[in-house]
Amino acid sequence: MAKQKLTKATIIENLHEQLGFNRNEIHRVIDSFFEEVKKGLNDDQIIELRGFGTFEIRTRKGREKARNPKTGNMVSVKTHGVAVFRPGKNIKEMAWDIRQGK
Repeated sequence: MAKQKLTKATIIENLHEQLGFNRNEIHRVIDSFFEEVKKGLNDDQIIELRGFGTFEIRTRKGREKARNPKTGNMVSVKTHGVAVFRPGKNIKEMAWDIRQGK
């Protein structure tokens, strides 16, 4: 069974139906929210959303010997940042229940 995607457009439509707000205003609020999250991550801040989870940038150490999975060639990888999301307790429990078939 293929998983369905929940897109930004769907979220905007759902919020419009639930709250009755103007779609354009909802779109601006969501875009502004994402921009604030990106700015915070760019400024090396930890973004904590209580009841949802935490976003942060972690440093992944570079290495001399790595393999390009597409070509199989050996390459070196520089130290770089990676975006990480740690789900909150509620989301962890919800995901656990989904996989348990509840």
